[in-house]
Amino acid sequence: MGMLSEFKEFAMKGNVVDLAIGVIIGTAFGKIVSSLVNGVIMPIIGNIVGGVNFGDLAYTLAPAVIGADGKETTPAVLVAYGAFIQTIVDFAIIAFVLFIVIKIMNRLKKAEETAPAPPADDIVLLTEIRDLLKK
Repeated sequence: MGMLSEFKEFAMKGNVVDLAIGVIIGTAFGKIVSSLVNGVIMPIIGNIVGGVNFGDLAYTLAPAVIGADGKETTPAVLVAYGAFIQTIVDFAIIAFVLFIVIKIMNRLKKAEETAPAPPADDIVLLTEIRDLLKK
């Protein structure tokens, strides 16, 4: 029973729960970015470079085999480098967004660190006593 209680204590620590939440949010964010890239950015880039749909870009290693009945008996063997290009664009966008988020967080943290801390209570009290004695 000791191992089960240790595991429960480990799993309920804040870091593990924070990590789980981060993974879930990261997965959802990845879907959003993939949708943005596939639905908005890649069509624009494809139009700029001459109407190319990057998802369809592939190199054929072996063509499809068509049977006598006109149906495809063996599918073509393709190297789908267009999907790879889209994945690279996804990664670049995610990396850029994370860079901006971390930059903003560092700026906020730096502003928080540079703000002077209020004096301690005993310093405030001593300052008040000093000011009263001057009067």
